[in-house]
Amino acid sequence: MSQSDIVSFEPATGVELWRGKIGNVAEAVDRARRAWPAWAAQPLATRIELVRRFANEVRKDADRLAETIARETGKPMWEARTEVESVVAKVDISVNAYAERTGQKKLDSALQGSSAVRHKPHGVMVVLGPYNFPAHLPNGHIVPALIAGNAVIFKPSEKTPATAERLMACFNRAGISAAVAQLFIGGPQEGQELVAHPGVDGVLFTGSARVGIAINKRLATNPGKIVALEMGGNNPIVVMDTPKISDAAVLIVQSAFTSAGQRCSAARRLIVKDSMYDPLMQEVKALTSRIIVGEPFAEPAPFMGPVIDNDAAEQLVESFLYFLSHGGKAIRHMTRPDNDRPFLTPGIIDTTAIKDRPDVELFGPLLQVIRVADLDEGIAEANRTRFGLSASLIGGTPQDYSRFWANVRAGVINWNRPTNGASSKAPFGGLGLSGNHRPSAYYAADYCAYPVASTEMEQPRASVGVGFSEG
Repeated sequence: MSQSDIVSFEPATGVELWRGKIGNVAEAVDRARRAWPAWAAQPLATRIELVRRFANEVRKDADRLAETIARETGKPMWEARTEVESVVAKVDISVNAYAERTGQKKLDSALQGSSAVRHKPHGVMVVLGPYNFPAHLPNGHIVPALIAGNAVIFKPSEKTPATAERLMACFNRAGISAAVAQLFIGGPQEGQELVAHPGVDGVLFTGSARVGIAINKRLATNPGKIVALEMGGNNPIVVMDTPKISDAAVLIVQSAFTSAGQRCSAARRLIVKDSMYDPLMQEVKALTSRIIVGEPFAEPAPFMGPVIDNDAAEQLVESFLYFLSHGGKAIRHMTRPDNDRPFLTPGIIDTTAIKDRPDVELFGPLLQVIRVADLDEGIAEANRTRFGLSASLIGGTPQDYSRFWANVRAGVINWNRPTNGASSKAPFGGLGLSGNHRPSAYYAADYCAYPVASTEMEQPRASVGVGFSEG
């Protein structure tokens, strides 16, 4: 393999799926900078029409795009189709969000002229995408940025370039040029160069806290460059009193193991009231044992596929063994059915007895269980993290949920719903190591354009007052 190549392999089979050359950062930025003014000068209605055409192109290519996602990430075909549906839905949501979040305002005053608030695009925006939702999550930055009038350079994860190529082809076929909606192939080094390039006006990142912090540090002395960081979470799901044990178990399994646990909003910690522990864990263990793990196109359809690669699988197994050797009690052992491929069975481990539980995002199907005496202890345990993306309360009363909502540190807080599966019609983001207070989804419009305040009169009119001598 050439050092200038990026190669994507199917996690489920190990077969090479895609190969491409690494791009030139300076050339990509120069191309975008030259194309941006004409794009920004297009009427908003034109830009909206073109992203609507993009949605139609995705609809036409839906089956092939879903198949590419499934092959490249290993996720089941049903889930890949859901991701494609989210890509299409994002267009209308973004159009509505732009109108609501960045709408023009005008106030007239006969003597003082008029006051106006309008929004301008930043310029050239770099979108750095993740591998777990290689179409939906970057698309959540790209569409709002294009509507606002920015040019976009999209560098996908080096693990999912095939999906990115197919996604960006839909923008280009819709009539948005490959300079305005530009695919850039590269690895971590090229990502760092794009972030630091003086011709880039904004960086929109979805990925790990480690990389997000590095971006934040790199740009700390450059306040003029907009940065939106959507990072991970060590997310808690807290269970208090409820008679609906089987429903609670389903919500827990959905939260922890959908997408093989490879969601930033997945539940990593199950915090359970003592009195609920035995019946709940019996139900969760039984339901988890029924999960079908398999390749994307298997029949019957699997609930979850492999994790992204063998390195990720090895790290997760090592993490499970770490907990086991430091006082953890296995409720369901994590196993690796095939040592050559990154398939894992879901692991569940009671870590209550571990004094210093690592505050890390274990990005896979590994759930820690922690016993608590009551809701106050549950809230305290939920907040024992530097992250703050999502949190859910299962059971309890409306008063309990009010206390939970008021005291838990997270950007997404749910009641009797999973920690994941957030609506694109609401803001999505966290605090602490989960983000930098620039939520995405419906609020993406906020970081894709900046407000400009104006006072305006058709003719100059002014008079001098106090402090001037008579002329």
